[in-house]
Amino acid sequence: MTDKTTTRAHLATGEKTSVLRVLTYSGAILAFLIGSGFATGQEIIQYFSSYGFWGVFGTGSLVLVLMTYVAVEFFVVGNAKKFDKPSRIFHYYCGRYLGAFFDYFSILFVFLSFTVMVAGAGAVFEEHFGISKYIGGLTLALAVGISVWFGLKSLVDVIGKIGPLIVVIAIALGVIGIINNPGGIAEGNAVADSLELTRASSNWFMAGLSYVGFCMLWLAAFLTALGKTARSKKEAASGGALGAAAFSVACVIIALGLLANIERLVGAEIPMLVLANDIGPWVASGISVIIIAGIYTTAVPLLWTVSSRFFPDKTPGFKYLTIGLAALGTVIGLLIPFSQMVNVVYVVNGYVGVILLVLMLAKTFTRLARREVL
Repeated sequence: MTDKTTTRAHLATGEKTSVLRVLTYSGAILAFLIGSGFATGQEIIQYFSSYGFWGVFGTGSLVLVLMTYVAVEFFVVGNAKKFDKPSRIFHYYCGRYLGAFFDYFSILFVFLSFTVMVAGAGAVFEEHFGISKYIGGLTLALAVGISVWFGLKSLVDVIGKIGPLIVVIAIALGVIGIINNPGGIAEGNAVADSLELTRASSNWFMAGLSYVGFCMLWLAAFLTALGKTARSKKEAASGGALGAAAFSVACVIIALGLLANIERLVGAEIPMLVLANDIGPWVASGISVIIIAGIYTTAVPLLWTVSSRFFPDKTPGFKYLTIGLAALGTVIGLLIPFSQMVNVVYVVNGYVGVILLVLMLAKTFTRLARREVL
């Protein structure tokens, strides 16, 4: 079939779908969610591995279902409504007043999440490379500020291709962790409850809800903006579903690798480097670079989301605010220890995100009951 014939077929059906664009959208989701908490393994331990099998498979299943719903919904609504501002997504689900609350609250959370990225980068530079955390955090903030300066299209083109690579490497490390100690999974499950591990909640179910909750506050405006660029609802939904599913599966595999070695990871700031060091120091150095890349791919859209809330993409105001926020985030991120920021910022905001999830579900069910077509 020729290109012209393909184009006519797409026009006839009204559904334009590009496999490359679907992969790029899903890659952008992966890259966005793979921040310092995920890439270091700290986030996976707190939300998954620390609860044993229930945490790995229970939380994993909950995250798979809810994250797929959330990603598809944000993408499709963004594509259909084409809001003048991505933050309008909160008003769509929550109404005028609650929508305004979530709008501003999410911006605060997204900015605080950016500071977590700075703290994570500083921790990696200091603990593995022996370089001052101030140099590491400042380097990350500078790279992120420059990237956001060039706008959303450049952002998606870059991080959408980096994300899948990082996921593959992280999964490989998790698999190696399992292979090196296959009996450790059962042993880890048996002792996980007795270990002094930092946990996101008192039980795996609430941890899973909190996890989806804070991811939602990250993704809302970003995926709404990406959905607007999709050429069809099918393309938007496919990108959202693939990205969310791939991320959930990656979480489970990595969580199993960490569970197999859970006793050795108690108190570790960067658990993934413990697994990498089992292979060799050169592998740990390589993984450190990958972790920094993962932090970068999340920090870029986080900073973009905050700046775009106040100024249109690529305008002078947008660019100058971006630089100012990068500087402020660097100061905050380097003042508070990384592990504390992950536990407090993500968990507290995750429960607020659960409220948004409930309102989203109510809106979706109402829309379906009325047979409204987006």
